[in-house]
Amino acid sequence: MTAFAARGGQGYGHGWTWELRGVNGKGLDLRLRLPEWLPGLEQAARTVVQGRIARGSVTLGLKVQREATGAGSAMIDARALEAALVMLRKVEAAAAEHNMRLAVPSATDILTLRGVADTTLPEAATEALTAALLADLDRLIDDFAAMRAAEGEALEALLRDHLVQIAELVEDAARAAEARREHMAESLRANLARVLDNSEGADPGRVAQELAMIAVKSDVREELDRLSAHVEAARALLDADGPIGRKLDFLMQEFNREANTLCSKSQSTPLTRIGLDLKHVIDQMREQIQNVE
Repeated sequence: MTAFAARGGQGYGHGWTWELRGVNGKGLDLRLRLPEWLPGLEQAARTVVQGRIARGSVTLGLKVQREATGAGSAMIDARALEAALVMLRKVEAAAAEHNMRLAVPSATDILTLRGVADTTLPEAATEALTAALLADLDRLIDDFAAMRAAEGEALEALLRDHLVQIAELVEDAARAAEARREHMAESLRANLARVLDNSEGADPGRVAQELAMIAVKSDVREELDRLSAHVEAARALLDADGPIGRKLDFLMQEFNREANTLCSKSQSTPLTRIGLDLKHVIDQMREQIQNVE
């Protein structure tokens, strides 16, 4: 299921912002967007997330900025700066030869060139910053989990409402099946007469078999009983602890199979209409179940 959490922090001469986003997925697809200059952070963060999030397409991002007065403030490497300026003059000269005018680089542009500003932190400071970031990551995942839990509660309420609708439609179908009893009896008598009229010389066992098949094709009690059993099974899963998404998805296939059979055996416009309503609610529920872990 979808969730988002963001958290900012400050310390050890730096400010940072964590972001954690997740959408539903069958397994855990984890993508990290972390600064490369903090050794060991990526592996540690991956371990933390994998230990607490089991499923979903999850993206974890981190932005870290050095404070101007922080410990280990950047120092300008004079030689690297001179080399960068020489290269810039060469680029400008080459562009001029081709009648090209380049924008004048700002001081910030020059400082971002590799090697000009030495942002290396002492090892102890790097370890302390990494530890602070990982501690904040734990709290970020707490916020993320809380949002997923809130969404899960809303999703559970929606699924239970779908089950109530299905149960009510099953009851409507049972009443519709009872109401068509007389019509089905007349239809069976007509079919029986047709079979008997054409049964001269036929095998009595075969005739009995055909009559039994006619009766079975019109009886929907078994489908209604199974639908009621599936409703109770789904409610039991919603009451259970642990991942239930795959079990619910399989159960929805069974729901759909019984609704299809009900429609094919209805031989009644009201019962067919109820069967189609059932299929609609089942389809809605199945879409929502794709968000269940």
